[in-house]
Amino acid sequence: MWLISVPMLHNSEVSLSLLDAANDRDPLVQEQVRKSILTLGKQQPDKILSMCQDYLVKHPKVRQSTLSLSKHSTGQPHTSGKIKKIISLASDEMTRSKDVIPDWQQAASDILVAVGNKHINDIMEEILSKFQPGVLPHFFVVQTLASLSESNVYGMVPFLSAILGTMLPMLSISKQDNMKFVFSSALARFSESIMEYLANLDKAPDPTVRKDTFSSEIYAAYDILFSSWLQSREPKLRLTVAEALGSMSHLMPHDKLEEQLPKLIPTTVSLYKKNNEHYIISKSLCQILDASVNMGSRVLETQTDSLLLTLHQEVTALGFTPNTFPDRLIVFVLQKLENNNERNRMGSLAVLRHLINSSTSMMETKKSLILASIRQPLLDQSNKVKKMVVQVISAMAHHGYLELEGGDLLVKFIVQHCALHDTFPYIMCPYAAPTHTRTLTLILLSLPCLSDSQVLWPSLLCYLTPAQYSNATTPLCRSLVLLGNKKKSAQEPSYVINFTSLPSPYVLMVRLLVNAAFPFWGRGRGAPSLRLLTVLAPSIHPNTQKVWESEIPPLLSYLEGEHLSIYLAICKCCPFSMQLLSKTLVAISDDKWSCQLSAESTQYLPTYNSSLEEKSFLYKCIGVTLQQCRSKDVVRKQLQEVLITARHSDTIERTGVAMGIGLCASSHLDDTLAKLEDFGKSDAFKKASGIFGLLKDKNDVDIEKMKSTLILCYGYVALNAPGDKILARIDSDILRCISKHFNTKVGFLVQLEHSRRQMPYNCCGRAGRTWHIVYSSDLNMLARDLSPDGLQSIFKNMVTFHNLGALLGRLSPRCTDSSPLVRRAAIDCIYTLLYIQLRYDGFALDYKDESVESLITLREKLNSPDPTVLYTTCSGLTKIISKRLPQQQLITLIFMLFEGLVDPQANCSRASSVMLNTLLKNRGAGLQDLVPEMLEVLHIRLQVISEEQVKVAVAQSVLILATQHLQTVVNTLIAYPLPFDSWSCEMWIALGADSTLASQIMEIMMEKLAVMAPYADKKESMLRPGMSKFATGPPLAMTCALREIMLNGQSADAVVALFPRLFSTLLVRLGSSVGVQVPKDINSNSIGPERKQSGKFPSVAVEALRILLARAQLEEVLKPLDSEGAWEKMQDPKKHMDGVTLLARAMAKHAGPRLPTIVENLCPSLNNIYECQRITVIAFFSELLNHHVVTELMMMDMLMNSMMERISDQCSTVRMLAIRGLGNIAVGSPEKVPSKLLYAMSSGMEEKDDPGKRITLEAMSGLSKVLLYLDKKNVHIMFLIVVILILQENDEIRCTSIMLLGNLSKFGSGEPVFKDQIHNVLVSLLLHLNDPSPQVVKASKYAMRVCAPVVGSEQIATMFQNHLHEDKGLHYGEFVNDLTKYIVSDGLKRLGRAHNDANLLGETLPHFFTPNRFKTSPASPCCNYMYTGSSTYTAGTRNLPLLLFVNL
Repeated sequence: MWLISVPMLHNSEVSLSLLDAANDRDPLVQEQVRKSILTLGKQQPDKILSMCQDYLVKHPKVRQSTLSLSKHSTGQPHTSGKIKKIISLASDEMTRSKDVIPDWQQAASDILVAVGNKHINDIMEEILSKFQPGVLPHFFVVQTLASLSESNVYGMVPFLSAILGTMLPMLSISKQDNMKFVFSSALARFSESIMEYLANLDKAPDPTVRKDTFSSEIYAAYDILFSSWLQSREPKLRLTVAEALGSMSHLMPHDKLEEQLPKLIPTTVSLYKKNNEHYIISKSLCQILDASVNMGSRVLETQTDSLLLTLHQEVTALGFTPNTFPDRLIVFVLQKLENNNERNRMGSLAVLRHLINSSTSMMETKKSLILASIRQPLLDQSNKVKKMVVQVISAMAHHGYLELEGGDLLVKFIVQHCALHDTFPYIMCPYAAPTHTRTLTLILLSLPCLSDSQVLWPSLLCYLTPAQYSNATTPLCRSLVLLGNKKKSAQEPSYVINFTSLPSPYVLMVRLLVNAAFPFWGRGRGAPSLRLLTVLAPSIHPNTQKVWESEIPPLLSYLEGEHLSIYLAICKCCPFSMQLLSKTLVAISDDKWSCQLSAESTQYLPTYNSSLEEKSFLYKCIGVTLQQCRSKDVVRKQLQEVLITARHSDTIERTGVAMGIGLCASSHLDDTLAKLEDFGKSDAFKKASGIFGLLKDKNDVDIEKMKSTLILCYGYVALNAPGDKILARIDSDILRCISKHFNTKVGFLVQLEHSRRQMPYNCCGRAGRTWHIVYSSDLNMLARDLSPDGLQSIFKNMVTFHNLGALLGRLSPRCTDSSPLVRRAAIDCIYTLLYIQLRYDGFALDYKDESVESLITLREKLNSPDPTVLYTTCSGLTKIISKRLPQQQLITLIFMLFEGLVDPQANCSRASSVMLNTLLKNRGAGLQDLVPEMLEVLHIRLQVISEEQVKVAVAQSVLILATQHLQTVVNTLIAYPLPFDSWSCEMWIALGADSTLASQIMEIMMEKLAVMAPYADKKESMLRPGMSKFATGPPLAMTCALREIMLNGQSADAVVALFPRLFSTLLVRLGSSVGVQVPKDINSNSIGPERKQSGKFPSVAVEALRILLARAQLEEVLKPLDSEGAWEKMQDPKKHMDGVTLLARAMAKHAGPRLPTIVENLCPSLNNIYECQRITVIAFFSELLNHHVVTELMMMDMLMNSMMERISDQCSTVRMLAIRGLGNIAVGSPEKVPSKLLYAMSSGMEEKDDPGKRITLEAMSGLSKVLLYLDKKNVHIMFLIVVILILQENDEIRCTSIMLLGNLSKFGSGEPVFKDQIHNVLVSLLLHLNDPSPQVVKASKYAMRVCAPVVGSEQIATMFQNHLHEDKGLHYGEFVNDLTKYIVSDGLKRLGRAHNDANLLGETLPHFFTPNRFKTSPASPCCNYMYTGSSTYTAGTRNLPLLLFVNL
């Protein structure tokens, strides 16, 4: 990409090069070229424009780019002649083609619009020459006029009267939607331009223009648009017309608009239901309503109620009503607020917000009513409604609602929702907060700007101290800081707070100091709390201001700086808050104030019961405060309160109590020791017992914890008391009191507390220090006693010393511990353990093993904090252990590593997985007998592993075991309870990661599925007769397993290679699953309630088949199956064949090359003993024959032979599908239709074992297809069969047989056999003209019409052709009467069987006077049938033979 900037030299070559480059494919290059051309055009406009014109003439194929460049150059001044050339060129290019070519013609139109901004007269002269009366203009001529009216209002409006006069006749002759669209759009732009012109007449060149100048033309155009074009089916056109009507409504005559409003408003409102784009409709409706309001319409009031109901959620459309009908609108909206429906309430709130913002003056008198009505939505639990309520409150704050009574509830609502707990794990970051919290925080922060500060200052302080609002502390502090600074700058008296009815200044100060001690808790409330302290300083105590202004800013700059270290900040903030409190108390120097602070701080302790670290810190603050108290009574009272109310069972709180009392002792040693001694003698430490010692009032454990608190207090007293005073009191007071309460349990607790006291504040450092102490002491002990007994003594509290494997399993993961000290200590222990093992193996004491010595090198690598280096080091360590570990101890090591997978430290759990996989790769081949047990342990571990990386490693473990013991792994996993839970599924999915292994597993399963019984017939209940089909477990499990394996994308190669076999297997398996019940005991061995229901039957086979097609990249096959619901049909026993048919159709159309192998694999299943499998396969084959692809792929003979063989199948459904397939040959491969198909169809029509007559129907349907490709000599026998089938009771069979008789007529010309059959069934066909089934009637008309030439009577044939049309009615009586006359006059001469017909009617006549069916008799086969088809014929129908008889 390059940019040309030529300041003065504009030679032709450079310009031509730029024009050539304008056609570059890169849009960035095109843009740079345009900029360069524009730069040149500004300096020499005429020359550049001439070159663009010449280039356009010489290169007509690049019109768009050149026109675009010309557009950029037309903005510069040009000579009059040059302008006219530009206009002429652009106009010709725009109208050169009658078709609409948007890119090219739009570029030409843009040029005309650009020129028209300065040369409107020249443009209009050119455009109007192509806008002539009576002739439809070019699309872009109209669009250019519309664009000009928008870009040059003052230049275009004087022309609009003439343009509208010319346009009106064009509207009625516009038939195409695109012309209607552009005319509608132009009318909208014209109307907007006129309104803008009239609104700025002071700037207009012709101030005499009036609205009525255009009213008549606008109304005429309105009439066409509203009456005709608005009814179009094209949504885009409807919207454009609606937009135009809205713009035109302002220009219509008032009387006409008033007349049209009752129709216009409902019609516009009805468009909401027809279109998804509501903005344009709302805009148009607003304009119509605005126009009606401006003219004072009386009709509008009658429409208001229906409009309010319809437009409830269309805020912009409701905005017209406040000034016109304020009371009705407010009542309506507030009534809707009472509706609990979420959608209605949200719409009402949206409307209310809009009204509050847009109609301030009208809403002034209704504020109290609105405030009262908003209370109910405040209680709504829907998050969507809450969000809308927050927006309404923001609007209300801006307009002074919060100052009214009840406004405090709105503020409380905002604060409550700012304080909601996070729904995700806390991240230690001052800016980590959920989206909804950030939104509400912004609202809360904006309230001081929107509302009168008197409402929020200082009332927001009420929300700072309750625990339930702790998460809202950050926005509350920031809002208060903002309010306080505003009042301070304005020097308002209310800046200094009167704390009446507010939290006391003591509690506020304590709360903010505790917040500052933990700066990143509660969404980063530390820094805002410190800032608020500085704002509240004059109100809390005047002496605090100077101290806080000097002490707080340095910490704030650190907390809010760019190079913030969270760990260092934590280490700084706790001591800082303590020091700040101490300095504050010194500066205040008021004993009464300090005593009150200690008392209220003690009372405030329960607030932190759910946050023990903060409570512990508050205990320290109380200790610091008591240091400054000079009243001994206050000190003793507060110490007593602290010791009695403390929860001694919690370690953190116990430590906080002890540290607080210790701090107090630095100033009040005697009082503190006296109070501790009194506490030790109190009833709290006495064990009160009931009768016979069976009842106890105190729990032993609680008393032990209280003793530990007391002893810990003595420890901190000794630590903090002045050295010159404490020495004399240690023996006489401290040790004497401790000895009374000391025992083993308490001693352990004190030691534990002491160790915690010596550890860093950092959690990781605390854990690292603990492990370091353990391992360091272990090494020292081990150095003194390097023997198994010595080692046993070290690990007696960690792992029982059974063998080396258990110890290595515990120690090895610690080589990746977060503490470097622990890592080095762990590898040192492993080094020693391996040498102990070498001693057991008989090596000398001075023997040095090369592999074990290499651990020293690995030890150095453990200093690196990089996890990748640590895991690589662990892998190397495992290889060394694998070499030196005896086989009998390997098992223990592996199972210990299984436990390490759930280690609390993520690094250690990942290291366990790395070591486990390394061991399995190196030594797993000899563990075949343990494979089932190992898989079960992995399955259990997966349920509690939270680290995603460890889960991946466990999957890799399963894969490693499978590569070494494939059959064992498959058999073990198949035996897991069904349905497979999510963890079993993960193990199966893991096996798909190796394509070769996946291929082997699939082959094993396909071989087993081919020979296993898919279901077993069992009695469902002892109380119910009959047998039911129940699925067998192993095949179901294998189907589930195949599905899970194929879910792994890495199995794609194996799936593609085995696709034909997999497809065939799953299709047969699908057939076996339809209509089969799930075994009753399928969930009997379920592991837990959280089991994933992954094996629902029979959908699992469908899912597997679907995944197979997706994995084989047959998306074109999947699309029609998804859209037509094929998957659901395959699972439905009633629609299964339809689903399989859809599958075969999709495969034939989109996966033809894969079909030969699939067919070859499916053919053996046609001989299977299971009917369900034969049905599925034959249905698949039957549909394939419907497509020519079988001929192209030379599968026709194989499939046709399969169909012929299945004609004699025991299953009637199979026979029916075989007949269908043979009939489909005529559709798919008509050139391959053999004559033997005719006999197959005839056998189907004569099928006896066909209760539902499905085979007969299919045979007749197939015969209709086949007849088109057979000779006359092959169809003679069909005549008699079809005539017999007409005598069936089934409506569908009668209809089909009659249609088939008609189709056979092409073979009847000159055939005596066919003519005889027509004569035999003529009366039957006449009877069926009045059949109850409409389809039979239509078929009879068709058959009689096409068979008419065979009857032998021209009059009868003509009558049939004229009267028997399927879509026309028939007067049955008159038709029969006329027909009998023709039979009498013409038929007796020509019909050789006329006397037989008369005799036939005479013999059967008595039977037609009864509704009962006729018995079949040899003498009257044809007439006897007349009632065998239906037992419910009308009396008129039964009189048909009588009519014939009388006429004859």
